[in-house]
Amino acid sequence: MRYLPKSDSERREMLDAMGAASLESLVAHLPAEVRLNRPLDLAPGISEYEIVDYFRELGQKNAVWPSFLGAGVYRHYRPVMCDVVVSRGEFLTSYTPYQAEIAQGTLATIFEFQTMICQLTGMDVANASMYDGSTSVPEAALMAMRVTQRDHVLIARTVHPEDRAVLDTSARNQDMEVTTFGYVPGSGLCDFKDLESKLNDTMAAVIVQTPNFFGCVEDVKTASALAHKHGALLVVVFTEAVSLGLLEPPRDADIVCGELQSFAISPSFGGPFAGVMACKEKYLRQMPGRLVGQTKDSRGRRAFCLTLSTREQHIRRDKATSNICTNQALIALMATVFMTVYGKAGLRELAVQNLAKAHYLASFLRKRFSAPFFNEVVVKTGSGKPAAVNAALVERKIVGGLDLGRFYPELEDCMLLCATEMSKREDMDKLVEVVRG
Repeated sequence: MRYLPKSDSERREMLDAMGAASLESLVAHLPAEVRLNRPLDLAPGISEYEIVDYFRELGQKNAVWPSFLGAGVYRHYRPVMCDVVVSRGEFLTSYTPYQAEIAQGTLATIFEFQTMICQLTGMDVANASMYDGSTSVPEAALMAMRVTQRDHVLIARTVHPEDRAVLDTSARNQDMEVTTFGYVPGSGLCDFKDLESKLNDTMAAVIVQTPNFFGCVEDVKTASALAHKHGALLVVVFTEAVSLGLLEPPRDADIVCGELQSFAISPSFGGPFAGVMACKEKYLRQMPGRLVGQTKDSRGRRAFCLTLSTREQHIRRDKATSNICTNQALIALMATVFMTVYGKAGLRELAVQNLAKAHYLASFLRKRFSAPFFNEVVVKTGSGKPAAVNAALVERKIVGGLDLGRFYPELEDCMLLCATEMSKREDMDKLVEVVRG
């Protein structure tokens, strides 16, 4: 009755209203060969406490191994406070804050989210989150096209390969041309000579990532100068949000987009996550998605509401900036609670821990690139292929790194390793032993 709350008398009443003698008469018109004339092959129902015991038993079989796999999804500690807040019914079951008079709580948290993202990125304005980091990249490219009235985008090969794939997919159905520029083999950083050779006055945007897919910290100022020299906008992407607690914000960018998974959002087999988009104030009206603004109500009290709605649902389609119809408000709330719990000093300390552990790990291995890195590093596996090294690590109950040959054939003997605050020294020592062996 809890899940099928209709009583026999109610079912009879519905059948009478339809003029049907029985439930079976509703499917009598179907051929006999497509009808199941027996009960479903399911075990008898059990009580709720038996179900809880069943899943607890299953949960005990889950193996929680040390993991050194990053590449866009990271294993960080999730403060308990995050789940406490997002589990409240006011947030968990709310749909969308269209009616400001009954959604002030949700609107207030989104406004705080936007404010914190601006502080993190050095931008003037942020929207109310995106679906995820990968879809924010083509949205940023399209935004740059609207601003510049150009249709050509240059993207670094050091941007996450899956983000580039999403951009290519979007470009197929847009009047967008996408060109890739390379990286310097020794440093792992953007090849600015290659970028400069491909830049011209038809470019809408230059897209770079920092820390890039190899974990290396890019020179945003140089990228900005080259892009602006030709009237293009600079889009800076990030996948490891914790790095913003230590690295200089990408203030020289025009648009910043990325992924907030690191901020208390569980890997969850790939999602849901929350994307970020922030920009300079002069480009505000070309920003896709939702924005929450602060105003005053009829009594002069502080109030919040959705504002500058340029979504397809609100204005004429030919004037809309995007057909994005929602945002990841609940997931973004997790990130907001995370940022509130850690604060400025706490986030910096967390970033320093990530940096220190990654550099400890790298000090015993053969680094492939010379550039400064944050918490991810490309290492050479020697005569052993990365797949064989990862198989040996699994035998030691350790999740290894990413086989870079999957995306970069020239790096088939390299793997991308990640160390976070969750990485223990004894586990790092075991990994080094296997990789060096």
